Amino acid sequence: MGEAVEGKIFVVDDDAAVRDALSVIFDMEGYGVRTFADGDQFLNALKTEGPACVLLDVHMPGKSGLDILKSMDVGTFPAPVFIISGQGDIPMAVSAIKAGATDFIEKPFDAETVVMRVREAIASYGRHQANGVAAMNFPGAEHLTPRERDVLQEITGGASNKEAGRKLGISPRTIEVHRARIMEKLGARNAADLVRIVLTAHTGEHG
Repeated sequence: MGEAVEGKIFVVDDDAAVRDALSVIFDMEGYGVRTFADGDQFLNALKTEGPACVLLDVHMPGKSGLDILKSMDVGTFPAPVFIISGQGDIPMAVSAIKAGATDFIEKPFDAETVVMRVREAIASYGRHQANGVAAMNFPGAEHLTPRERDVLQEITGGASNKEAGRKLGISPRTIEVHRARIMEKLGARNAADLVRIVLTAHTGEHG
C-alpha cells in the first residue's frame, strides 16, 4: 500500500502556480490531489466524489470562495474546508470561517505548515465520524459544525485560544472566530456560560 493516504485533496484556485505548488506538496505526502481552476468545475465534481479535504481560494473570478461555500452547504460538509487567502483577503477569509470553513491559509504559504494543518483537520473530522455526535447532547449542539464542536470541547476543557489552536492545527485568530460563532449559536454570553451549557447537559439527570 506504500505511503498512500486515504482520500483526495481538492484544490480550487484560478492561479495555476498555486494549484501546481499544492499538488506537488500533497503528492509528496502521499495524498491524491485534484485541482480545479474555478468553482463550477469543483461543484460538479462534488456530485460524484467526496474529498478528504478542500483548499479553496477565497478570491476568484466568477464565483468567489464565499459563493462556493454557500453552494456546497459547508455546515454539513463531511470534510474540512480551508480557505486560501492573500493578505488583502483576510476579512473575506474571516467571513468564510463564519460561513463554516475550517480555517484559512495565508499566501505565501509554508509547505510544512499547510500539510500539518490539513493532516490534523482530516484526523479531527475522522474522529468525529468515529465517535458520532452522541458526546454532545446539549440544546443547540445540532447547530454546530464538526469544527465548532472541536473548538467547544477545547474551550470547555479549559484550553486557551493558543492551546486550542495548536491542538486542532488552526490559528488562534480562527479559534476566536469559531468561539464567537459558537456563543452566538448557543446564546452564551461568555466562556463560563458555555461551560455551564455543556456541563448542564451531562448532569441533567441530577436536577
